[in-house]
Amino acid sequence: MRPPKPISEEKQKSLQILLRKTKTKADFQRVQCLWLRATCKMNSYQVAEAVGLNSGTVRQIQFRYFKAGESELIGVGRGGRHNENLSLEEEDRLLAGFEDKSKIGGVLVASEVKAAYEKAVGQKVFKSTVYRMLARHGWRKIAPKSSHPKADLKAQEDFKKNSPNG
Repeated sequence: MRPPKPISEEKQKSLQILLRKTKTKADFQRVQCLWLRATCKMNSYQVAEAVGLNSGTVRQIQFRYFKAGESELIGVGRGGRHNENLSLEEEDRLLAGFEDKSKIGGVLVASEVKAAYEKAVGQKVFKSTVYRMLARHGWRKIAPKSSHPKADLKAQEDFKKNSPNG
């Protein structure tokens, strides 16, 4: 096994400062992977045990650091919209056509949005895709009130009390 690539004193100090600046646990763990290697001369297995990551993940983090620098340690996360059909801006433009109807009190029918979405994408999609898009853009389901706004509650109570079947 070859000896680990050394980390200079200057970079060790910048890692120490970076440890204090991190805001999330994941960022802290990534910086800690390099800091432990540099200051305590730990190998990837020892660092993995101390930090709580897999040794392969530790080596991956260290490799990315040596390739691209500190920018690979902070704010790098997993996930994302890898399989998106439309970008967020395109989704906004698609929903803008339905916004006018909803502002005047019209009912938004999901099947209409689904048809417009499928036309924009050029393929069939599941209904759940449309519902997730609506949720992503802050649209929510507003159900009508369970009683009429002009209903006379006193008259209803009187009817209940004086009803021949009651």
